Amino acid sequence: MNICEDQTPLDVKAFRAELHALYGALGEDVARLGPVCALSGRCCRFEEYGHTLFLSAPEAALLIADAPSPVRPLDQGASCPWQDARGHCTARDARPLGCRVYYCDPNYQPHAQDLSETFIARLKQVANKHGVPWQYAPLHWHLRRFAEAGTFPRNDENRTTEHNACAH
Repeated sequence: MNICEDQTPLDVKAFRAELHALYGALGEDVARLGPVCALSGRCCRFEEYGHTLFLSAPEAALLIADAPSPVRPLDQGASCPWQDARGHCTARDARPLGCRVYYCDPNYQPHAQDLSETFIARLKQVANKHGVPWQYAPLHWHLRRFAEAGTFPRNDENRTTEHNACAH
């Protein structure tokens, strides 16, 4: 189980399959649009490129429960702790919606907002269905809450660090 700001336990098992199904549907929609990933790693260097990754409490709980241990220390929001030295994501299967929809490809940019809005609405439905708090906030806000509760990072030897070559 993972916690929220108010120390409410979130049972990831209750919504894991639905989040993965939602992420799968998003992946199909993104694939149809065909954005190009240049493997620049810009998506994970938030401060350097002027963006903030927002995610909901259910996504944060899934990330902490299913991602491998971070490869970088938790900073104040400058970068993702799951970006490796090559700029690749080591939390690929557990990454939140914002990571899945973000691409630097300028030809894809006009589609990103519509996809985000559509899938955030679906994500809210999953949260409401399971009675879990929404708490849409920056990644590091959530990660600090887990750190304060002693649940970040989790070291679970059954986790895998496999990921594909794309930085997304």
